[in-house]
Amino acid sequence: MKYNIAVIPGDGIGPEVTAQAKKALMAVANVYNHSFSFKEALMGACAIDATGAPLPDETLSLCKKSDAILFGAIGHPKYDNDPKAKVRPEQGLLKLRKDLGLFCNVRPIKAYEQLIGNSPLKKEIISGTDIVIYRELTGGIYFGIKELSDDKTIAFDGCSYSVEEIERIAHLAFKEAQNRRKKLTLVDKANVLETSRLWRKTITAMANQYPDVQLDFLFVDNAAMQLILNPKQFDVILTENLFGDILSDEASVIGGSIGLLASASVGKKTALFEPIHGSYPQAAGKNCANPLAAILSAALLLQHLGLHKEANAITNAVEKSLELEISTEDLNPERAFTTSKVGDFIADYIENQQDSNMNFMNIHMGQSTII
Repeated sequence: MKYNIAVIPGDGIGPEVTAQAKKALMAVANVYNHSFSFKEALMGACAIDATGAPLPDETLSLCKKSDAILFGAIGHPKYDNDPKAKVRPEQGLLKLRKDLGLFCNVRPIKAYEQLIGNSPLKKEIISGTDIVIYRELTGGIYFGIKELSDDKTIAFDGCSYSVEEIERIAHLAFKEAQNRRKKLTLVDKANVLETSRLWRKTITAMANQYPDVQLDFLFVDNAAMQLILNPKQFDVILTENLFGDILSDEASVIGGSIGLLASASVGKKTALFEPIHGSYPQAAGKNCANPLAAILSAALLLQHLGLHKEANAITNAVEKSLELEISTEDLNPERAFTTSKVGDFIADYIENQQDSNMNFMNIHMGQSTII
């Protein structure tokens, strides 16, 4: 099969980690007889510098014509540290989500046994954690009416949701639960917010369509606490935009490294795949950033295209790299590998799984064929 992939490397470490995700996809193409056509485009600070716009029209047009979008990272200190900046990198990503209708953010949270010691939480609490968070991405307070009084002493942000917006993401979350451990938790604040009451009423009415899924509810403050006390209780979490933003970042510490967390933003026609970490400009160009989240984002991309065996090949390679401690300095400070060499190993393992174990000693001696 042939697929057209729009690649947006973005800012900071984005180009470096995205390059490793492309390596993994090319290895998959070689093994499974696929063809991926990559076309790169600008978004973020680099786009502002080059065109004056955080999302150039050419980038949006390319994304609309592609089967999927692979994205790196966004942001730069010269904009992040300037509160008066009227044009900001993040505006490009928000506009892209809105214009492409990417209404559903999917964020897997997994505690890898090899990294449990890195987590600030106790091993017995987090071991076995495997959660997927479904966050509504194009509605809510982020996209509501924003007002500031004439004397600039009163600010207002409006939050609204429709039944249609709730139902379209809920169907995806229910179906995901059916394919996993058959439990869906709606996180809201229905004791206070009218929008949350609409969410709860709508999801309750939909539950009859998915009788094999256990549905329960948590207020967002309790959910934040339960994620720390007992994350294993969760299977699929469904929530609105603001709550999902906060909870997914909280959950990111469970596995011990933000460098392994991928995400998907899904619409009716296309989807965007990206690591959740920022642009980390201090590390840009140093070949030391962890590429595994970007590589796992490529695995989510393959799943979205229905290529499940191919996606498993990438996730298996990532787990092997962790097992063999072929990791960047954030995970393996004593014997760190560069960004590109981790990417080389992943690609090598996908194409030559039997040989990669045998070459482990050579890798440490700097003699591996993957270098």
